[in-house]
Amino acid sequence: MRTLVVVRSLKMGGMERVAVNLADAFHEAGHESHLVSFRKVKRPLAPEHEGVTVHHLPLQQRNRLTLIGYGLEVIARLILNPLLGRALFLGNGIMGGVVFRHWLKRFEKQYGKVDRIVFRGIGTFELVWSFSDKRARYVLENIFHLKGTSRRRMLFARCLYHRRDLVAVSEGVADSLREAQALWMFRPRSLSVIPNPCPIRAIRRSMHEHNPQIPEQPYLLNVARLVPAKGHDLLLRAYALSETQMPLVLVGDGQERETLERLAEELGIAERVIFAGNQQNPYPWMHRARLFVLSSRFEGMGIVLFEALACGTPVLSVDCPGGVRQILKGELESCLVEREASSLAEGINQALASPKPAIRDAWLQDFMPERVAAAFVSSPSDV
Repeated sequence: MRTLVVVRSLKMGGMERVAVNLADAFHEAGHESHLVSFRKVKRPLAPEHEGVTVHHLPLQQRNRLTLIGYGLEVIARLILNPLLGRALFLGNGIMGGVVFRHWLKRFEKQYGKVDRIVFRGIGTFELVWSFSDKRARYVLENIFHLKGTSRRRMLFARCLYHRRDLVAVSEGVADSLREAQALWMFRPRSLSVIPNPCPIRAIRRSMHEHNPQIPEQPYLLNVARLVPAKGHDLLLRAYALSETQMPLVLVGDGQERETLERLAEELGIAERVIFAGNQQNPYPWMHRARLFVLSSRFEGMGIVLFEALACGTPVLSVDCPGGVRQILKGELESCLVEREASSLAEGINQALASPKPAIRDAWLQDFMPERVAAAFVSSPSDV
């Protein structure tokens, strides 16, 4: 088959990394794999396999060049945003879908007909929501936050999700979507649950890359954007309560960095907390860590957990809404603690007091790339 993975950008981030991993998974499964992004970024993520063809469609620029698209964007900014709030998608997505369909026709003239199109992330859907095609699958990366209903939420849901073949990355995401259906009055054509792929072989090749920034001594690790949803404030408070003197390394950057640096000072742990910033290759950091700790308020799936396990590193996670229980099940349920500072601190103490456990590949079988690729090219299930 010929597959096309569509993503807003290839910036460094969990969702973007999964889009690249999926394109690699299609290639490894023997399909002709293509990957297209809409926005250029510095140091974009790249597929592991040279056989994956990467494309760039400057969607916003081409949308504006149609003049109709530019006019709709202006109307959305000046009129719809004040009325509805966050309604820019209405202006961008109408002609965005037309521009994407035109690009797809030119693409198929060169490469042949596409058998499966996979859109990753709501931010991607917003830009092309007027595009509709039975070959398309729309992947929901995170849980829905059901804070009542409104005209904007109902309109947003009807534009993005109604009568489409949706894919949730975990049962937790699927459950939250089912709750949203009645509230926001939409109905997808189908809903499947397909987890994100874990490229074990690629991770284990990358995890041995030398990086002089990595501490020599054992350390705790978290890899995530420094944003409120990732719960780094909870992690810092739990670390301060724990008994360990091991450094805590935070790989990632974001809007919360200065706030978290001040909190580390207030808690008296600033000298032991290392803000490592964004890392193009996080896997050596995972491989060398004594314990990987997840403290998020919610996670669509929590891919960093199976990435850390693939690196041979034990994990500890708060029990948050979403998909972490899809990874930490069976024997791994003991790696879950309540989402409060004292419980997380106790979990850290217990994990470090125990011998480092052997990581079993069997724990990762549900996320093998070939299994995920096969699920995407099969027919969707009924809702």
